[in-house]
Amino acid sequence: MVASGWSELGWEPKRSLHALHRSVISTSPPMAMELDAAQNPNPDPPISAYYQTRADHHAVVSSDWLAHAAAAASSVTDTDADADAAPPPSPGGNGGGVIEEFNIWRRKPEAAEAVAAIMALTAVIRSSRATTMMELEIELKKASDKLKSWDATSISLSAACDLFMRFVTRTSHLEHEKFDAAKSRLIERGEKFGEISLKARKTIAMLSQDFILDGCTMLVHGYSRVVLEILKLAASNRKLFRVLCTEGRPDRTGLRMSNEIAALGIPVKVLIDSAVAYSMDEVDMIFVGADGVVERGGIINMMGTYQIALVAHSMNKPLYVAAESYKFARLYPLDQKDMTPAHRPIDFGVPVPAGVEIETSARDYTPPQYLTLLLTDLGVLTPSVVSDELIQLYL
Repeated sequence: MVASGWSELGWEPKRSLHALHRSVISTSPPMAMELDAAQNPNPDPPISAYYQTRADHHAVVSSDWLAHAAAAASSVTDTDADADAAPPPSPGGNGGGVIEEFNIWRRKPEAAEAVAAIMALTAVIRSSRATTMMELEIELKKASDKLKSWDATSISLSAACDLFMRFVTRTSHLEHEKFDAAKSRLIERGEKFGEISLKARKTIAMLSQDFILDGCTMLVHGYSRVVLEILKLAASNRKLFRVLCTEGRPDRTGLRMSNEIAALGIPVKVLIDSAVAYSMDEVDMIFVGADGVVERGGIINMMGTYQIALVAHSMNKPLYVAAESYKFARLYPLDQKDMTPAHRPIDFGVPVPAGVEIETSARDYTPPQYLTLLLTDLGVLTPSVVSDELIQLYL
């Protein structure tokens, strides 16, 4: 499904990884945002630059390529429309209601916590009894804060709430409208934001396929739903490859990942985390997910990502980060300790002697110089342009 579109876009499907890394694709002017135009009859200025592929940064895909991938993803997700249909909104629209709605969406197997938060906040607007824009914004802010406090260590949850507030509650186009019309416009924006976020993984999977070559061996770390989506699409496209999957301590999420990969009929081997360097000479590329993408272009992800990146960098192996754009966060960590701690219990299987301290941190920070490319629903980005994207997202 992907390969059929490359010739139309001027791409050679059998290019080497090295050539892909060095490519600088000439970009055309940004594609028209028909959906935004439908939401906003006055297109100047546009409602939002969110999800519009930018044409002025370096070494990224063209807007035509992103449009092609988005259209393909849309055709796939249309078949799942019934499964993705929104549940009835929870009553009240207050703090308790938003958590209830959030939990309804969170139980859906394909919905990330961040997407569940976006859908819950949209339900708050829909069921709100506010009579002015100020009252509605205050209600939304309280609901957003309540969601963020549900898991204060979740970077993607916090970033999604912040992006929702920026994307939905811009008042430049609403201040001259009657409140009912403005509220309807906000609901439209929220639903569109949620719809695009739900399709983010499929869009990323489409954009990633040209980086997976027949006969390659890839390394994945822990459990990532977006990485699994990439592998699933590659397998359905009849690509031949094998996967090395780390165990993923402390919670051994890599074992769950390996089970799901094996269920797809993909050859997979589980490695203990400390065997990464030992096995790296077998590896052609590494795919990892991310808990958050920070302003410098680095990522915060499950523990062990940083050391994998160091080994890959020293052995000239490309490391690709698959991350939805709702995980882009306005964070600027200076070192491994300069972020909100997230701890997980560790079971060693044997008693730990009294007085022995145990490191229970569950994630680490990987600086941008060790990452090759970020595969996102905004396009394929180099780490150096993430700050530009964040400026556009939060403007």
